[in-house]
Amino acid sequence: MTGRLEQRHVLVTGAGGGIGLAIAEASLAEGARCTLVDRAPAPPEAVQSLQRNLPNRVAYLQADVADTASLARLLDAAQAANGPVHTLVNNAAVFDMAPLLESDEASFDRLFAVNVKGMFFVMQHVLRHMVDAGTPGASIINMASQAGRRGEALVSHYCATKAAVISYTQSAALAMAPHGIRVNAIAPGVVDTPMWSHVDALFAKYESRAPGEKKRQVGLEVPLGRMGTPGDIAGAAVFLASDEARYITAQTLNVDGGNVMS
Repeated sequence: MTGRLEQRHVLVTGAGGGIGLAIAEASLAEGARCTLVDRAPAPPEAVQSLQRNLPNRVAYLQADVADTASLARLLDAAQAANGPVHTLVNNAAVFDMAPLLESDEASFDRLFAVNVKGMFFVMQHVLRHMVDAGTPGASIINMASQAGRRGEALVSHYCATKAAVISYTQSAALAMAPHGIRVNAIAPGVVDTPMWSHVDALFAKYESRAPGEKKRQVGLEVPLGRMGTPGDIAGAAVFLASDEARYITAQTLNVDGGNVMS
C-alpha cells in the first residue's frame, strides 16, 4: 500500500460487513482513520478485530440512516472520534423484490427510506460540514448499482432507488463543484456478499429455482466469468477517495466485470 489516504477520515455507512467493511479495511491499509457505521448495537467481530489492531484509527457507531433526526448526532460523534470527514462512503442499503403486481407499500417505503432518503440526508449533513470546514480533498462516494442502470421485472423498487442514487450524485456534484468537493458513485454488479443468500432465496421463490442456482447463473453470465468480490469494489472506492481522482466528479463508475457498458 502507498498511504494514499494518509491523515484522512473516511466515514463508511453500512460497514458491518460485505462491501462497506472491505472499503473500510482498504482505506485503513492506505493510512486513513475510519468511522464505521451500521445498525447493530455492538460492532461485529470483524470490526472489533480492526479496533483491536488499530485502536486509535477505528471507531464504530450504531445508527439507522433512515432515522434522519439522529444524523446530526451521528456526524458529531464521528468527528469527535476521528476529526473532520474527508470522504463519505454512502454504502448503507437494503434489498427486496417481488412481482410488480404483488409489490406492497411497506417494501416501497423501506427501500426508499434507506436507499434514497437515508443516502441523501447523510450526504447532505456531511457536505454541510465539508463546506463549513473547507476540508481539503473532500469527496463523497455513493453506492449505486448496475440495477440503477436498467429496470428489472422483479426488482422495480430497488432499481428505482439506485437510479435515484445516480441522479442525486450528479446533482450534488454540480452543486459542490464551486466548493472543490467531488461527488461520485460506484455501480457494482453482482457481488458475492452475505446479502446474496437473501437475494438468491428470493429468486428461488419467485422464479421457481433451486437454492443457489441464480447465484451460479449470474456469476457465469458476467463477461469476466465470475461474481465480484467486496475487494473489487474497495479498490475503486480508494481510488475515488484519493488525489488520483482529483479531476473526476459527477461520475458513476461501473465495477461489474463488464455487465454494463457505458
